[in-house]
Amino acid sequence: MATQLNPYLSFRNTARQAIEFYHSVFGGELTISTFAEFQASEDPGEAEKIMHSMITTPSGLSLMASDTPNSMEYTPGTNFSVSLSGEDEAELRGYWGKLSEGGTVTMPLDRAPWGDTFGMCTDKFGIAWLVNISGTKQ
Repeated sequence: MATQLNPYLSFRNTARQAIEFYHSVFGGELTISTFAEFQASEDPGEAEKIMHSMITTPSGLSLMASDTPNSMEYTPGTNFSVSLSGEDEAELRGYWGKLSEGGTVTMPLDRAPWGDTFGMCTDKFGIAWLVNISGTKQ
């Protein structure tokens, strides 16, 4: 799989409704995972909230979305990031290093509950980035 660059939208409690709406607009395949499925929140009120969702269409469109946990800041208008994902560990770690240099690492690039390597950072220009390396061995 080649590295993909995708928009990632964040919501406060409305990710399911939003991603289902976008799915009705763009079609394709929709996958949805909750915080409970990955034991990613100790807050019982977040169990059914969306930890990750993704639409992929036959024409090559991809859109990702999630609910922002209650413990994290949420500001409408800045509720997006850019996702880099793929299997080429060297390439993606290289991007991570360059994007995080001079910026702020908000979640170190490390093993994620779903088994991949994942990290979050904000670059020196204020853009939020998510990096997911599929199938990495640690």
